[in-house]
Amino acid sequence: MISGNYRGTARKLLPAFIAVMATTASFVLTAAPARAATNGPFYSATLSRPMDGAQKVIQKGVLWKCEGAACAAPRDTSRPVMVCARLVQKVGPVTRFATPQGELNPEDLARCNQSAAD
Repeated sequence: MISGNYRGTARKLLPAFIAVMATTASFVLTAAPARAATNGPFYSATLSRPMDGAQKVIQKGVLWKCEGAACAAPRDTSRPVMVCARLVQKVGPVTRFATPQGELNPEDLARCNQSAAD
């Protein structure tokens, strides 16, 4: 008698179990490209004075990889203008600073470069 109730319950729970597993698999497959996209460069900057060869600059926990006048770094939690300002404190003024959403506008770029003079 117990085994009959157990089988009935298992049959009722099987579709729910399958739905949960399918949802989990779907989430994992959907989230994987988003995680992979955050591993590459997020910020890019063009220096007004090129560096000699390839160099790495760490500023407030952000690793910048620079070669010549081009620098790139992964995403930080700060606003782009703040990340830019921290970079120019180490490497000097930039002529361009961008994220995948676009470039800093001229006013923000000027504020960023003001940090190089401070």
